[in-house]
Amino acid sequence: MGFARACSVALVGVEGVVVEVQADLEPGVAAFTLVGLPDKSLIESRDRVRAAVVNSGAEWPQKKLTVGLSPASVPKSGSGFDLAVACAVLGAAERIDPAAIADVVMIGELGLDGRVRPVRGVLPAVLAAAEAGYQQVVVPEQTAGEAALVPGVSVLGVRSLRQLIAILCDEPVPDEPVDDRGRPDAMLAGLMVPGTGLGAGLASPRGEGHTPDLADVAGQLRPRKALEVAAAGGHHLLFSGPPGAGKTMLAERLSAVLPPLTRQESLEVTAVHSVAGILPPGEPLVSRAPYCAPHHSATMQSLVGGGNGMPRPGAVSLAHRGILFLDEAPEFSGKALDALRQPLESGHVVVARAAGVVRLPARFLMVLAANPCPCGRHSLTGAGCECPPSVVRRYQARLSGPLLDRVDLRVEVEPVDRGALLEQGGRGEPTAVVAARVREARARAAERLAGTPWTTNSEVPGHELRTRLLAAPGALAAAERDLERGLLTARGLDRVLRVAWTVADLRGASRPEAQDIAVALELRTGIQRGAPMEMGAL
Repeated sequence: MGFARACSVALVGVEGVVVEVQADLEPGVAAFTLVGLPDKSLIESRDRVRAAVVNSGAEWPQKKLTVGLSPASVPKSGSGFDLAVACAVLGAAERIDPAAIADVVMIGELGLDGRVRPVRGVLPAVLAAAEAGYQQVVVPEQTAGEAALVPGVSVLGVRSLRQLIAILCDEPVPDEPVDDRGRPDAMLAGLMVPGTGLGAGLASPRGEGHTPDLADVAGQLRPRKALEVAAAGGHHLLFSGPPGAGKTMLAERLSAVLPPLTRQESLEVTAVHSVAGILPPGEPLVSRAPYCAPHHSATMQSLVGGGNGMPRPGAVSLAHRGILFLDEAPEFSGKALDALRQPLESGHVVVARAAGVVRLPARFLMVLAANPCPCGRHSLTGAGCECPPSVVRRYQARLSGPLLDRVDLRVEVEPVDRGALLEQGGRGEPTAVVAARVREARARAAERLAGTPWTTNSEVPGHELRTRLLAAPGALAAAERDLERGLLTARGLDRVLRVAWTVADLRGASRPEAQDIAVALELRTGIQRGAPMEMGAL
């Protein structure tokens, strides 16, 4: 009787659970039994592993073979267990030393010819192994760069099972030929899910062709300033106005204004994208804020996460630490929009299904774009809007009050006049200038919030704003009047204070003054209060 064990990782959402793969050989009729709550693709690993072991030059044991995946109560899916199963079987058959693989985490799919194919979710799997105390990881060669992002872990990238057997047995490592005939590498097909990427509304981190610049936007002084405030403080934003005014054009330029991701944020975003299958090959680390723009026909499950079996990340998780842009927001279903209310407050989403409960990260900056009515001409003078008042009210009511109460900045985007559109030298500030001010404002906020769990003004609780981070004396008089008149809710007052702190950071002040509160109130309520909105005036 022979016994050996290796380790692999089962992913539950974007979190990993270390799984012990145990192989036991007993005398009896040759059979291969796989237990431990596997799914269909994992059950099929019996045939893949047998063929890969035989084609790698090793002998398949002709005994009763039982492979157990422990803990058995955790659902296991995918083909990433193949490498651990094969090594556990070879250890039980004494082809390799069982002690050499007992504390090694192995992740990878096996082809029938013994090649090791890459799988999705390598980064969160290696993170889970490191947190569990494992120091040695074996992954496919194509994903070794992604696994090496985790500190304190020794990563071995292999191209085939033959190479891994030779390394474990101290034998000469065979050379595996590389397909260099100029065609795409078929081995990378397992990293990308068909239909994701740009087709799902997720922009490439590097972009292609012309990079959108804020200097391309003609006029739109107030929306541009709202965009800058949203980027500096992480505040949610609503653009409303007629078609062709530039709402989408402004939202597409917000990603370049945001500062680069920190190391911790990059790891969080890369882990989500790796699990979802949208991590571009050759780019193991996402360094720029993602930009996700789903179509208005998206379902609630595609927005917040779901799917068959264990829930998969939705658009709110793909936009984690980045931007979620909902163009034509009233055209989304009310059920899908209201599902965003909880992640907007908490920064994560909890998806409960029959297969289990998954907690997915979802701290994003939401940008909404909406027309005033179905035809879009309701706010234009003399434009001939034929929508009845009841239709206009019903259309605008699709964005519910509780959802809009969580939006810090609400800006009316007016049509651009002929002078601003055709003027050659009157363009606004370029993205680089605005991004520099945003970085400085975020640095001031980070210095002020050092030692706290918050990094941006939008994350600070209202209790802290009213007790520790106080505005200048008398600065809140206008906001208090609006609260008494019912123009602001208690949540709305807290959000006005957060925006005021961001405005103060942009102009380099130590705390919000009355003019900062006026700017925050004007950007939230849309009521003109004479606040300065010139470029750089803040």
